[in-house]
Amino acid sequence: MPRLPRLNLIDIPQHIVQVGHNNLPCFFDDEDYLFYLASLRSAADQYRVEVHAYVLLPNMIQIIATPRVPEGIPSMMQSLGRRYVQFVNHRYRRSGTLWAGRYKSSLIDSDAYLLTCYRYVELRPLYLGLADSLGAYTWSSFNHHASSEASDVITDHRLYLELGETPRARAEAYRKLFRYRFDRRLLEYIAETIKLGQVLGGDVFKDKIEQIANQRVRPLKRGRPKKNVKKTSAKPTARLSENRESGADRNDKKAAAIEMEPGI
Repeated sequence: MPRLPRLNLIDIPQHIVQVGHNNLPCFFDDEDYLFYLASLRSAADQYRVEVHAYVLLPNMIQIIATPRVPEGIPSMMQSLGRRYVQFVNHRYRRSGTLWAGRYKSSLIDSDAYLLTCYRYVELRPLYLGLADSLGAYTWSSFNHHASSEASDVITDHRLYLELGETPRARAEAYRKLFRYRFDRRLLEYIAETIKLGQVLGGDVFKDKIEQIANQRVRPLKRGRPKKNVKKTSAKPTARLSENRESGADRNDKKAAAIEMEPGI
């Protein structure tokens, strides 16, 4: 299934994923992580993007952010990628690309999925066996949201601020969101929207995005258009056709199932 055209709409959060070339590491020690975070903060300020959550993994970055100006996120990611690649190439005396092509992204229906995406992003280190607990992993926004350890990279979203009246109350409420296991189907749905560049949200939200962007955000249905066939009185044949169609629908759904990319 082909990816849909990339959408960049102001004031609508995006889930951003960028993977290392051939899934190879992009970070090699603490100094690399620190430089990337400093560069992210600088680029976000320069291009008026609010970063709400992030995780830096050895071979991947994931960011939840809201642009406040048109082309804010593309400009931020281009600047960030260029600066970090130059830093790594100079430091390790290497050349060539570091990332596997352009970043991937999907728009998020914030009221329905934003805090879920926070969890999705911040749980990556635990799922990948990089830490025994979320708080033990240094290179994510979890401790900003779940403790008093504030990050200067993060701009808190309205929905996070509504979790409590004080920082302590918000942190406690946020930790409670992690008490329950992530539904497998929801994990796969979020991964699929990223992989295909789809919108993460319900039909009402997708209708809104299509109206604002003046373009389709839903993938076209699979298969050829149906031909006009004259109706006959042969009921057994009609039932057979219905059965075949149902089987085709099942095959389409099976073919459309997308495996999660490594680490997403």
